[in-house]
Amino acid sequence: MGSVRMWLMLAALNGLMAVAAGAFGAHAVSDPAVKEWLRTGAQYQLVHAVGGIACYGLLKVMLNQAGIAGWLFGFGGLIFGLSLYVMAITGVKAMGAITPIGGVLMMAGWAVLLWGALAGMAAAD
Repeated sequence: MGSVRMWLMLAALNGLMAVAAGAFGAHAVSDPAVKEWLRTGAQYQLVHAVGGIACYGLLKVMLNQAGIAGWLFGFGGLIFGLSLYVMAITGVKAMGAITPIGGVLMMAGWAVLLWGALAGMAAAD
């Protein structure tokens, strides 16, 4: 149960960071490129925060892959959003090279959920 709490904490951290970054971009930034980085990071991070929380519900219906997906969503959202926020705040564009790592982790989370759903369908047949 401890690992489930940890990825639920990651989901909450992703949600908190997404809202903070979105608000910062909307109210404290004038550079259009920086606003867009913050908006993109916040959007993806928030969606995957919700995805991580949804995985908790899926675990309750015995979709074991939801635990893996929760971790992938949590760390993927964190890496994706954080790299964009650091780039937006510091102007260090090299951070953009890290962003795709988060994106791949988030896509892997969705692929694992798909795998779990397909495996569950096959087992039901």
